[in-house]
Amino acid sequence: MIDNNLGLISQQMFDGLVEFNLATYKIEPALAESWDISPDGRTYTFKLRQGVKWSDGQAFDADDVVFTYKNIIMNPEARAGDVGNFKLGGKDVTISKVDANTVRFTLPQAAPAFLLQQRYFIMPKHKLLKFSQEGGAKAADINSAWPTNVNESEVVGTGPFKLANYTAGQKVTLTRNPNYWKVDAAGKKLPYLDRLEFLIIRDPQAQVAQFLAGNVDQLNISGAQFPDLKQKEVAGAPFKVMRSTALFGSPPFVAYNFDAKDPALAKVFSDVRFRRAMQGAVNRERIIDTVYNGLASLPGHGVAPVNKAFYTNTTKQLGSFNLSAVNEALDAMGLNRKNAAGIRLLPNGKPLEFDLTYGTDSSVYPPIATILQSDFAKVGVKVNLKGILSSKLFSTGLSGDWEMILHAFGDQPDPELRRPIWQPGGSLYYWHRSTQPAKDGDPAIVSRMAKWERDIYNIFNEAATTTSAARRKALYTRWQLLFAQNLPVTPIAKPENIGAVSNKYGNYVYNLGVIPGYNPVPLVYQK
Repeated sequence: MIDNNLGLISQQMFDGLVEFNLATYKIEPALAESWDISPDGRTYTFKLRQGVKWSDGQAFDADDVVFTYKNIIMNPEARAGDVGNFKLGGKDVTISKVDANTVRFTLPQAAPAFLLQQRYFIMPKHKLLKFSQEGGAKAADINSAWPTNVNESEVVGTGPFKLANYTAGQKVTLTRNPNYWKVDAAGKKLPYLDRLEFLIIRDPQAQVAQFLAGNVDQLNISGAQFPDLKQKEVAGAPFKVMRSTALFGSPPFVAYNFDAKDPALAKVFSDVRFRRAMQGAVNRERIIDTVYNGLASLPGHGVAPVNKAFYTNTTKQLGSFNLSAVNEALDAMGLNRKNAAGIRLLPNGKPLEFDLTYGTDSSVYPPIATILQSDFAKVGVKVNLKGILSSKLFSTGLSGDWEMILHAFGDQPDPELRRPIWQPGGSLYYWHRSTQPAKDGDPAIVSRMAKWERDIYNIFNEAATTTSAARRKALYTRWQLLFAQNLPVTPIAKPENIGAVSNKYGNYVYNLGVIPGYNPVPLVYQK
């Protein structure tokens, strides 16, 4: 397998209180064997699975859970923390140990998506206490626990595998955890495999070459790589290539900076008529066909189309690729004057010209950016391509130093889990940064929002606390329609998940996508 994402490896070594069922996306017991939610939705009590041991043989209990949440997850200095999910209505969520096998979360207000969020990896108190505030260290010292040169025996978890060896930039080797708590339907202890090796190969072509050479047994691939590998499979190569509709994964979008440094551009970008007009210059069918080889579909507005619990069909609002309609709409806005080069002029007489920031090292961003540049030029809008490393896209977006950006955020089963992105004023709502408070966690600046943004802001606030499933569905339907009509960002496509695996292995499942883990490795076996 190949992935340079630490999260993928961590999934094999650690467990959360709950986990996803890989077929239904429903939450299932993991380290917590059951839970109880109070009628008012403010108290969550988790009964922990008894008899679970860490990979070094020490017993797992409630102290590990409370330690992890207080010193890592709720710690604002911890890089792996998520403190924002534990402050509701400006007040803190508290966690307490009831007894050795029970922990309780007390919430200041109801939060119906709270259970979905409890997939955080639980860490061993007996190994990490000395790096924690509880153990007398500084809050940020937890980040220096388990450096890359740590002795492998220090890294212990409750997951199916444990760390055996790490060679920086080359390979991570995991071996079977003999203390893993899961068994199969026949009662046989899992995992079936004795060993997992992750090769660190960053170049997509080199990844495929290693897979074809038999040095790699499982690979995540893109739509661009699919035809060649599928052709080889059909011709008798010893592997299978599988595709599936994705819930998770990140659909690309383009965003315009409402707070662009050039005030004339900021005014145009903030005008919904411009965003609606330019949507007609986004040739989604061509992008799906040529960039993804047809292995993508029309996107939702903030919710994946496969997500039956919340998705509202807004495909009609995506409109069709129609450059003559774009020209008419831009003319109607008053952008009807052009210079000698055929570029439309802004009201101040300057050309309607701006930079499109995109990731050069992606397999999909460069061709999408080129298609957009070409089609926008046909309606008198000049786009200059500004390539940066994909790893810099997020920080560039947050910095505000861009005009138009091509980026992607992953979908989740519940819109509440993406609230910092889609709620105006949220910490990741970077296309309209002036709605964000100066200090994270403070109230958003509602006075800077357009009416539709205030409506979305209120929708997310109500949906975060109402315990009525029907009411939440109705609220999020209204949000998707507002999104489709006003286009804070313009969605482009929803890629499928595609994976290739050697015929040497069975029980390979590839249907979730890259965010929470795509493959139930404990059930994979070697034939």
